Amino acid sequence: MDTLEEVLVALRRVIRATDLHSKRLAKTTGLTAPQILLLQTIRNKGEVTIGELANEISLSQATVTTILDRLEKRHLIYRERSKEDKRKVHAYLTEAGTDILKEAPMPLQDQFARQFNDLQQWEQTMIISALQRIAQMMDAQHIDAAPVLDIGTLDRQEQKND
Repeated sequence: MDTLEEVLVALRRVIRATDLHSKRLAKTTGLTAPQILLLQTIRNKGEVTIGELANEISLSQATVTTILDRLEKRHLIYRERSKEDKRKVHAYLTEAGTDILKEAPMPLQDQFARQFNDLQQWEQTMIISALQRIAQMMDAQHIDAAPVLDIGTLDRQEQKND
């Protein structure tokens, strides 16, 4: 196998691993990776506004609101207007939301993050540099992406899939 083929196979493996993990999440929880990440963030932060959630997981407020709408329909979260500042809305986990997180497999990015953080600084820098170059070579450097390993895009047209 030549070098180009090795790169393409490695890229395909990353895409395939992400796809398989997304399918496993959907099968075990009925949720997407961004939905799980949002539930985890609500659990970890406690009382949190939609804006704070959006900043924490690097998604737009519109995307977070759309995901929260779906989670609320499934009775996994609920929202309440702040008593101190009526302009703010806080999201909270329901008991069902807490239970589903106990059953959910670890998000792929958490597993990746642990192993990435164990690398030497120079290895991390090389990986970042190589991936940024690959994104540029694929004309993907301007595509908005959240730090969530999931298949699909999270732009306004694709929000229906969350």
